[in-house]
Amino acid sequence: MAALVGRLGPLSLAERRRGRPDDAYGSLLRAIVGQQLSTKAARAIYERLLALFGGSTPAPAELLAADPEVVRAVGLSRSKVAYLRDLAAHVEDGRLPVDRLAEHDDAAVVAELTAVKGLGRWTADMFLIFHLGRPDVLAVGDLGIRRGAERAYELESLPGAAELELIAEPWRPHRTLACLYLWRSLDNEP
Repeated sequence: MAALVGRLGPLSLAERRRGRPDDAYGSLLRAIVGQQLSTKAARAIYERLLALFGGSTPAPAELLAADPEVVRAVGLSRSKVAYLRDLAAHVEDGRLPVDRLAEHDDAAVVAELTAVKGLGRWTADMFLIFHLGRPDVLAVGDLGIRRGAERAYELESLPGAAELELIAEPWRPHRTLACLYLWRSLDNEP
């Protein structure tokens, strides 16, 4: 990890945010859009989603009022549209108090988020990292983190969750920063 940090240098605040929205709800929308997609594809689809709503994050009521097929046309699958709508419904009716999540510890945030259809552990980790800025999150389910670790540590194959946990143990209590460096290390690769 020290060699990677030395090669890449300090990360700017923009690199640490990686283009994520500042508000909790927008951050969760962005995370759902990004599920199982490359950063580049996720960014493009998210920008089209924002354009559909006048260039800003749609309020929960706006998203719920929109025709799901029109929302899908920005490049989203039917299931992702359903997940976005379920998130919007949870926020709209107060079941998910997004503006109060920062008051909870990591485990409680994960529990609150994963109660929403389409918000799994990966999405919760992305929220903890990019929105709440929690310092010690290791996103073991993220392909980019696994690929970055594989390359940085010259492994023969992608590490599984248990292997990645072992590799990352010395990074405590700064595993979030290590994840950011692993992602950054892949940004200019083919």
